[in-house]
Amino acid sequence: MGVPVMGERRLGLGLAALGRPAYITAGRDIDLGTRRDRDSMERRAHEVLNAAFDAGVRYFDVARSYGLAEVFLADWVKARDLAPGAVTIGSKWGYTYVGEWRISAPVHEIKDHSLGTLRRQMAESRAILGDHLSLYQIHSATLESGVLTDGEVLSELVRSREAGLDVGLTVSGPRQADVIRVALDAAVDGVNPFSSVQATWNILEPSCGPALAAAKDAGWGVIVKEGVANGRLTPYGSDARRPSLRKIAEHHHASVDQIALAAVLAQPWPDVVLSGAVTVDEFGSNAAATRLVLEADELDGVAELAETPDEYWRARSELPWT
Repeated sequence: MGVPVMGERRLGLGLAALGRPAYITAGRDIDLGTRRDRDSMERRAHEVLNAAFDAGVRYFDVARSYGLAEVFLADWVKARDLAPGAVTIGSKWGYTYVGEWRISAPVHEIKDHSLGTLRRQMAESRAILGDHLSLYQIHSATLESGVLTDGEVLSELVRSREAGLDVGLTVSGPRQADVIRVALDAAVDGVNPFSSVQATWNILEPSCGPALAAAKDAGWGVIVKEGVANGRLTPYGSDARRPSLRKIAEHHHASVDQIALAAVLAQPWPDVVLSGAVTVDEFGSNAAATRLVLEADELDGVAELAETPDEYWRARSELPWT
């Protein structure tokens, strides 16, 4: 997978928090306030998309379950009059948005990795994004869902790749590394459908680093999500008050989100590190991380903040939708 980069440091924009009224990012309720109607959300998404594009970002990440994120992105691409290939757009299948545009919805998305869902959602994504769709990913593949051993699904993905659409997977949860290694060996008639992986890696949850390095060595594109841990590593998060992190931030005259993203960008294997910004100012802060270089002792210092995967994912599962 060829992914355009932002200068010498790689940054992309994810629309998980921009395409629907509710998401699990700390401080999002403060940033967005109460205006969550469709027009307000699309206007905000376009503002952040413009800021990212003007700063050099060329990778944009959406999903069928991100509310209207695909629609917002397609409308923006049309407004900017961008030709196919001018940007790289990755979307995902496997979750269906059922939140009905309500912050207080009891359920916001439903997971289903069946062949029927793949075919339905791929048709939906293609209808919205057309030839601008560059990469289609399994959304949060897990060993438990059986999607990586489903011969019908894998065969469909191989056919999509042979037709010219890059195919990848995203992973989530404490067994991310195991899922990546299984995906590296997945095949139908000797053909592996995947060319990329998107995973959570941050200074609180670095456990899948070796597996991402293996994916990179195999020639896969590597995309990192949740570099600021759903807001935990921003001024809104309690983890921003950790003394070692604050000391490094003060030394660089930087904010904690910039230190967190600089630590991700310092790893040798990401092609793209996603910003999940919901405001132009927040994106600008994230982008400043591309100009930071952390020293080896600083990287060692933030590495000491790592939690066990079970601790990290348990805490993430308890984050409220706001």
